[in-house]
Amino acid sequence: MSASVPAPSSGANTHVHGQGAALDVRFAYDPDQQALRVDYKLRNVGTAALAVFDRGDRHAVASGRQKVGAIVPPAWRDQAGDVTLSHLALPLADPAPTAPVRSLALKLAPGVESSGRFAFAVPGLQAPRRLRWCLGVAAFADTDFDTPERVGALEIWRASYAVSERQQMLCTPWFDVARGAFEA
Repeated sequence: MSASVPAPSSGANTHVHGQGAALDVRFAYDPDQQALRVDYKLRNVGTAALAVFDRGDRHAVASGRQKVGAIVPPAWRDQAGDVTLSHLALPLADPAPTAPVRSLALKLAPGVESSGRFAFAVPGLQAPRRLRWCLGVAAFADTDFDTPERVGALEIWRASYAVSERQQMLCTPWFDVARGAFEA
């Protein structure tokens, strides 16, 4: 193995806090596959319910591309080797499509914890320099959500487009791929 290729990461942990949420995240990066595995636990440490936007959108469920309640692949953006992955509530596209995409949210009651996991293979021939993941959360207001569906113990709701403007993004620090560690 050459010195410029990092060894497979056994994993690195970080903690993010905000919007009444405590997020514990573990990254494990495989340089041979240019793939990141993300394991996380989100606890609602506040006094009100939270909406968590890692469940995709209603259009993908209706078209059969995703199952209700499943954690979906993240959106991603590459900026000169710095890759940001995100799960978030989407605004209404401009111009509005014939069939608008409405984000789905997990309703997380106070004191409750939700766990999740996803994997992401970074596209392209060049490995990223740094990676981070952002998770959108918002206070759950009845006026912004409708059409709940129960999947086991989970409550999945359709979000209004207004939520995209007031969600808070809980972002991990940058993960340095070469070091296999989060930056301080």
